[in-house]
Amino acid sequence: MRPLPAAITDLLISLAAPPRLAAHLRLVHDVAWQLADRLAAAHPALNVDRDAVLYGAASHDIGKVIHVDELVGPGSRHEPAGYLLLIQRGVPPRLARYARTHATWTAPETIEDHLVSLADKIWKANRVPDLEDLVTIALATASGVDRWQAFSDLDNILTELATGAEDRLAYQNRHLISPH
Repeated sequence: MRPLPAAITDLLISLAAPPRLAAHLRLVHDVAWQLADRLAAAHPALNVDRDAVLYGAASHDIGKVIHVDELVGPGSRHEPAGYLLLIQRGVPPRLARYARTHATWTAPETIEDHLVSLADKIWKANRVPDLEDLVTIALATASGVDRWQAFSDLDNILTELATGAEDRLAYQNRHLISPH
């Protein structure tokens, strides 16, 4: 598993982030890395800001530092809170936005937003057809392949990535919710 970017690690330390949040962000970041690699190999014409996707995956749930209850239960208060937290820490809006957009893939208009959302789902083998359709359309359009081929390529990648979900969930759950 790849480490988080140093800037994110430093931020998590400065915020006394719960260990479970750090573990989750590391897992989603690692899956985003794999997803980006596989998509680039299968569809090199797809123009993606890889660094933005990786930053977004590594920071998307940072608002759970404030709304710790959302580490173990549903909620969306962490999304705007995370965006504001990142902005206050000097993160450019183009990168901070993933904290706000990762759970609302119907609103974002960029492939980067969709890939961060997808990594946040597939890390635990959660398949979301509407989200996958958006990525499929982007793949087909960028690569000039028919939609069925793009779907098949994405499905193969996601199926492969989903195979490690049980281990990733176990890894995350070994980490404490409280930082102390």
